[in-house]
Amino acid sequence: MKRDPQRPEERPEPPPRPSLPCSPPGQAEVVPPVWIFGYGSLVWRPGFEFTSRKVGFIRGYSRRFWQGDTFHRGSEKMPGRVVTLLEDCGACTWGVAYEVRGEQIAASLEYLNMREAVLGGYDTKLVKFHPQEKDAEEPFLALVYIATPQNPSYLGPASEEDIAAQIIVSSGCAGHNIEYLLRLADFMRYFCPQAEDKHLFSIEEALISILPCLYYTEDSLEETASVPQKSKG
Repeated sequence: MKRDPQRPEERPEPPPRPSLPCSPPGQAEVVPPVWIFGYGSLVWRPGFEFTSRKVGFIRGYSRRFWQGDTFHRGSEKMPGRVVTLLEDCGACTWGVAYEVRGEQIAASLEYLNMREAVLGGYDTKLVKFHPQEKDAEEPFLALVYIATPQNPSYLGPASEEDIAAQIIVSSGCAGHNIEYLLRLADFMRYFCPQAEDKHLFSIEEALISILPCLYYTEDSLEETASVPQKSKG
């Protein structure tokens, strides 16, 4: 006798789905943590909630003040200079990795998408992060934001003196561009004293050498304005 496919009692029952080890019955699915690597303003002002943080580095990249900023540290008329990463096989870049868990994940990614991608022109990439602690766990993957030459705010290379001069005259919604440079230099100096960042410290040195000249010029102008001028004739 032929089987009638319309009779439900003769249809084979599907096998039960196995329970996943990470999702026991009655419990929410376990979501692994996400690590976010910061190498610019994120090292001192992450702006999102996190569970833990680790100082460390990633290999294969150099930090450069080659990205323009017309919102956070600059304006449309006077763009600031902020850092991005340049692929460099023999280099490493130091910074901070932040661990976000649970509800922190969606909130932090939404915040960083606006701060770094929409307003900053940065793209996301996964990199291998190496913690600074000697007894720490093995390197792990972290999300990083990198501004490539394809984004419209990319400025590219310039001399340390020119970059410093641009930083001195730029400020934005997050504060003056000088603060950005000095805070990043302080982080490297106090948290990564063994690391070298010639590009960063050369710009800091150039900025410090320019500032006294600016103050001297302003004082000289004020003094000149207060001195009575002799009439010609």
